[in-house]
Formats: sequence, C-alpha cells, structure tokens
Amino acid sequence: MGIKLKVDKDLCVGCGLCVGSYAEAFAFDDENKAEVIGELDEATAEEAIASCPAGAISK
Repeated sequence: MGIKLKVDKDLCVGCGLCVGSYAEAFAFDDENKAEVIGELDEATAEEAIASCPAGAISK
C-alpha cells in the first residue's frame, strides 16, 4: 500500500528536488510549487520527507 504525502505550499520553495527524484509522486503546479500526484512506498516516502530542504513534505 502506498502513502500519499502532503506538500505545505507555504513552505515549498519550488526547488524541484522532489519532482526530479520522485516524479511518480510529485509535479509542479501552476505556481511552480510541488504538488502530490501519486503515492510512494513507506521507505521512499520517508526519503522524500527527509530530502526536502524546506521541510514542506509530510505524511
């Protein structure tokens, strides 16, 4: 079962790390902020959360 993460748009700086690394789960919206488009497995979700430099990704 996958985990659908959340992106806090107020914290997102649009760096693109999540979009580039986890394209199956994130894309850019019209404001060049990350948005969730899919799910990740537990381990990969934890990696995505930890890799966000702005701390904008959460469960």
